[in-house]
Amino acid sequence: MCSVIIKNMYFNHIIFQNLSKKINKIHSRFLHTTLMSMANKPKVLITRPDIPGKGLNLLQEQCDVVSWNKQTPIPRSELLSKVPGVSAIFCTLTDKIDEEILNAAGKQLQVVATMSVGTDHLDLKALKNRNIQVGYTPNILTNATAELIVGLLLTTSRRLLEANKAVHSGEWKAWAPTWMCGTGLANSTVGIVGLGRIGCKVAECLKPFGVSQILYTSRTVKQEATKFNGEKVQLDKLLSESDFVIVTIALTSDTKELFNTKTFEKMKRSAIFINASRGEVVNQQSLIEALKNGTIKAAGLDVTTPEPLPLDSELLKLTNCVVLPHIGSATIETREEMAKITAENILAVLRGATNEMPAPLKL
Repeated sequence: MCSVIIKNMYFNHIIFQNLSKKINKIHSRFLHTTLMSMANKPKVLITRPDIPGKGLNLLQEQCDVVSWNKQTPIPRSELLSKVPGVSAIFCTLTDKIDEEILNAAGKQLQVVATMSVGTDHLDLKALKNRNIQVGYTPNILTNATAELIVGLLLTTSRRLLEANKAVHSGEWKAWAPTWMCGTGLANSTVGIVGLGRIGCKVAECLKPFGVSQILYTSRTVKQEATKFNGEKVQLDKLLSESDFVIVTIALTSDTKELFNTKTFEKMKRSAIFINASRGEVVNQQSLIEALKNGTIKAAGLDVTTPEPLPLDSELLKLTNCVVLPHIGSATIETREEMAKITAENILAVLRGATNEMPAPLKL
């Protein structure tokens, strides 16, 4: 009986030893693979240090992150010095990614992801020629930007900043029948130039204010416009009939300085102009003259040329112009999600799963 027990103990010991050797081998292999992967983490350049945590943490966990260390747009010279050898670039709309940057980066660059819906700062032709994937952040900022546009329109049309300054300066003496009167939305005609996602959301937000008619320009008739009874028209008709002209088009070679002296002259003298697309869509000097001469009544701008505006800019001296510092998507929730999507666009490409990019740009 004892010999049987001893024999079983011996065999169990042998089995345990063999199992331990296998576990140690697997552990050793896993440790080696882990260390190798840590040593070979892909290098990612982030052009700002103040990226919201959702995106920044994702990249820091899985990549070797290099970033500009000041909360300002990265200077061109710094971008050129930091980009060599990176596999991915996390950029924003203030970073020009062109042939020079791509040449400096090197052939290992796989993806450029921008934390924006606009891509006019990217040389898309050069990126396509190099087969570099591009990620962006559409849809995410639609609600936030539409809310800002409506707020900017109301601030401009109802002269809210002027009224607030009057309170602080002591100009407010008593209620007066015509003092600080602005323009109401009820029974007005609103024209939206470029009816994309943001334009549609703006129209939906404005309809409950009692707007009489919403006109829009677009290459095609938009089915979404049935929600607010929008009518597709030519630009000239929109300009001549609209009480409010809201610009939400993308910046392209065709839309650059679309709004100029001739364009403003086609608008009503009582019209209010709102731009939340790109500053370059407007010839800024033409807008200044139109506001000074009474060609149009007022303007509300979330975008300008350049950004930021010099403090001596004529736009800042006009009482009939409201200027905001490009804060269309500036809600905490929106910016966090934009950063997260940008990081996920990068990580999908780096792990060889381009088809899993949450927001790829088709080149």
